[in-house]
Amino acid sequence: MAGVTMAKALNNGLRAAMERDPKVLVMGEDVGKLGGVFRITDGLQKDFGEQRVLDTPLAESGIIGTAIGLAIRGFRPVCEIQFDGFVFPGFDQIVSQLAKLHYRSQGRVPVPVVVRIPFGGGIGAVEHHSESPESLFAHVAGLKVVACGNPVDAYWMIQQAIASDDPVIFFEPKRRYWEKAEIDYDIPPAPLFTSRVLRTGSTLTLATYGPMVRTCLDAAEAARADGHELEVIDLRTLSPLDLDPVYDSVRRTGRLVVVAEAPSEVSVAAEVAAKVQQDCFYSLEAPVLRVTGFDTPYPPSKCEDEFLPDLDRVLDAVDRSLAW
Repeated sequence: MAGVTMAKALNNGLRAAMERDPKVLVMGEDVGKLGGVFRITDGLQKDFGEQRVLDTPLAESGIIGTAIGLAIRGFRPVCEIQFDGFVFPGFDQIVSQLAKLHYRSQGRVPVPVVVRIPFGGGIGAVEHHSESPESLFAHVAGLKVVACGNPVDAYWMIQQAIASDDPVIFFEPKRRYWEKAEIDYDIPPAPLFTSRVLRTGSTLTLATYGPMVRTCLDAAEAARADGHELEVIDLRTLSPLDLDPVYDSVRRTGRLVVVAEAPSEVSVAAEVAAKVQQDCFYSLEAPVLRVTGFDTPYPPSKCEDEFLPDLDRVLDAVDRSLAW
């Protein structure tokens, strides 16, 4: 299938999972008749019925709590949180119950719930619509946290997350929903909880995820004009982190820049930097640098271009690393 947007890839992935397993349910605010605010679930209620695609009240705690009960009864609920900043009313249910039931029951009570969260900025949205809360969830033991960065991964990863017996927080970069790519269904997908080298290089390593994947690929292309070959790694999984490809890359390049939209303090980017500094210390030719959002609440949309990491900030970090 040529030219599939990330939004359509997610829709197709959900459809494939629902066709394969009648226990897969989709639930959330406006996911049924409207098809979701980003139309990710468009047409699913029409094809699978109101008992499998459920429009819920505007109550994230109720959505998550209901999904946990359904999972205990053998279903595989997929919850859509309409926008990233809306997840916090359901945070207690996710952290206190969803993350802990499987462990506390000694494995007797699996809770295969997927919580889909459109995240990040870049769409000129109002308050609470452009958050990057992934580090909060990556810190919680018992949760798996992943972020797709392109339509191919979106199609496969949503199906793999639904098939997982662990609760998965599934982050989708909303500003990349309309970017297109070809999906080759004959190529088997990479395992869900693995990172991937998207572009090879020998000068410096860029490690990133979600909405910054495209930015880093563009930076690598721009750096080539200056004779620099940057290796770009899409982390894809934020908990558990799969850093072996990053270690291998840094041991060859000697330099690492970690790029993310979320603020840098106590973040996924900070954890990647710390682990690489620890395990690749003698290979590093420069300190690990981070290019992230600032350590402030997300600003009004008129200021978001100043807040979000962009091509210039990534290339500036590359120059600073190479000049060390």
